[in-house]
Amino acid sequence: MFVSRAGTAHVLVTILLTAAKARSFEETKIASVPCSERVLVRVSDPAPKQGRIGVVEVRSETPLISVDGFFAGEQLYFWHDSDARVFQALVGVDLYKSPGAAALRARVVPDSGPPVECRLELRITDGAFPVQRLDVAPKYLDPSPADVARSQREMVELRRIFSSTTMERLWQRGFHAPVPGYQPSGSFGKRRVFNGQPRSPHSGEDFSAPYGTPVRAAARGRVVLAKGLFFLGNTVVLDHGFGLFSFYGHLSSIGVEPGTLVEEGSVLGKVGATGRVTGAHLHWGVRLGDTRVNPMDLLTLGR
Repeated sequence: MFVSRAGTAHVLVTILLTAAKARSFEETKIASVPCSERVLVRVSDPAPKQGRIGVVEVRSETPLISVDGFFAGEQLYFWHDSDARVFQALVGVDLYKSPGAAALRARVVPDSGPPVECRLELRITDGAFPVQRLDVAPKYLDPSPADVARSQREMVELRRIFSSTTMERLWQRGFHAPVPGYQPSGSFGKRRVFNGQPRSPHSGEDFSAPYGTPVRAAARGRVVLAKGLFFLGNTVVLDHGFGLFSFYGHLSSIGVEPGTLVEEGSVLGKVGATGRVTGAHLHWGVRLGDTRVNPMDLLTLGR
């Protein structure tokens, strides 16, 4: 359902939840839904799976002053480049978001005429994630009181980081894999069982690169955390702006300091086996605010 209360505004609202293999908006199969004489909604995936990330695009025949929006209760942060008639925002479906209808709302303010208020319902579908069984050191399943307190402090720190928003898009081009030349394991979303005990789903992607392989920034961003964590081991978190964060875990060493603005491809550290691991690999995760999404989607976003 889509409702527009300003049919006289010359606005085209395009809502795109891009499929992982979609190279551009033109290559995406889009379902069009007319909602007024002046407004059209196009949805590339009306039933996105859990853990997906995509783009919301707003186009207008005349320049826009601003666009604001929410999806499934999470705020959307819109930006525009040189053309003020085109605004975009990232939109994500959390890994644990329950299947069913979820509302996307947008408020478009043109430089002339009244604002356009709209609402669209997408139907989230089950990610159908498989089960992964692993054996790890017992201390990571039954940690000591001191380790429990430490991991809880670290969780609070990470939540504080992911709840902050830099109102600037720091990434400039597309995203790239953090260990070029090595294939991902396809572990995102797997329901993990450690030593026979069910645990939380895997919220990142693993790369089984050799110990000591350089780990590179997937895109331009600012280092907001660079230290050892109990479960993730040596970890670097980058803030890419507008609520988008990427993090790199289990490193053998860290080569950057908090506060540093790093460019795409900059070496952040090296692949290791710190934290809760079964062997040397990189854990690459992405958060869009508090939303856990598949980092591999970023590699094809907007290309």
